[in-house]
This record gives sequence, C-alpha cells and structure tokens, in this order.
Amino acid sequence: MAALSQFLAHLYTMTLVFFTILILELVIFVRSITDTICDSGRGRPITAKQYLKLIDEKNPVSRFKSTSTSGAINPETCAVCLSVFEEGEQVRKLKCNHTFHKDCLDTWLQQDSATCPLCRCKVLPEEIVVKFRQQRNQQPEYEGSDEELIFLLSALHGNYMRRFL
Repeated sequence: MAALSQFLAHLYTMTLVFFTILILELVIFVRSITDTICDSGRGRPITAKQYLKLIDEKNPVSRFKSTSTSGAINPETCAVCLSVFEEGEQVRKLKCNHTFHKDCLDTWLQQDSATCPLCRCKVLPEEIVVKFRQQRNQQPEYEGSDEELIFLLSALHGNYMRRFL
C-alpha cells in the first residue's frame, strides 16, 4: 500500500510539472504572437544597447589623429571630460563637426537628450530619444530568455524528484 501511495505521489508531481511547463510554453507562444502583431515595434521602448547601436550607425567611431604640428598652442580637447585627445583614442565626430571621446559622448547622450554637448544639434531623431526614455523609466523586468526559465524549472523538478528516489 505504501508503494502505491508513493507511486501516486510521484505521478501527481510529474503531472503537475508537465502542466506547468505546458502553460509556460503557451504563455511564451501567445507572447511571441502578440509581439509580432504589435506595430512592428512602433511606440515600444528601446534598450540601451539598441540606443548605442543607433548612435554608432549615425556617428561611427574613429581613431584620433593629431592635425597640428608638435607643440601646438591649442591642443584639441574633449568638451565633456576636458581631457586632451591622445593619438589613437576612440572618438566620435558629430555632423556639427564637434569631436568627443567615444565613451564621454555615449554617456552624455544616454543621460541628456541626444544633442551635441556644445551646440545642441540633434544627434538622433526625437522619437528614438523618447523610446529610450520610456525604457529607462520602466521598472526593471526579467531580461532572460524564455528557454532559460524553462531550463530552471526543469532543473528544480529534477532536484525535487531526487528527494523521493
């Protein structure tokens, strides 16, 4: 009788885990369908990685090369960090012809509006900046993949079943 009771307990647990995974798969499927039906990302926030990629597409990084002779009276400096540019450093030259260290400008563009720190010319279109701000203002969400979640649940199920064996 004890063996039958233990078998039924295992059967109940496995059935419960099976239906939990089935429900998760259905949620993932429904979420993927609704994501494709939405306006192709219009109005959806963009991540910092996507934002920086757009900045890089509009203003690619280059290596700094000194244009003046040695002993220049006015060495070129980054207007964000106020450091003199060193030969070979990564810099971004904006359409307005102002040049900044890549990291300095990227930080500036993420914290402020997407404008040149000196002349305030727009670096990115306003709708992209708005989408990025939406993402920054949202509460943090789970950023892992759905497959990771299923793997985690499967691992937990395996540990749970080992207790009974």
